[in-house]
Amino acid sequence: MDSTLIQDAVLRNLQNMAESTQRLSDTLKAAHPEVPWYQLSGFRNVLVHDYLDIEQERVWLVVERELPDLKRAIAAMLKEQP
Repeated sequence: MDSTLIQDAVLRNLQNMAESTQRLSDTLKAAHPEVPWYQLSGFRNVLVHDYLDIEQERVWLVVERELPDLKRAIAAMLKEQP
């Protein structure tokens, strides 16, 4: 929280990650309802459109609480791919 450079980097990476999920097929998303696709889309919209009102503490909570589960789900999805 002490470095705006790190904060900006984290926000940019989260934005890229969330944007990338919007490019996945509806079929793939439907096959993985354990991933909160709708919430990811909403999170992306906040990062892109409400960037002046982003609360860094809330972003950090997402990173700490939500990202590990998402990482596990994505890793499992990647293992399914041929």
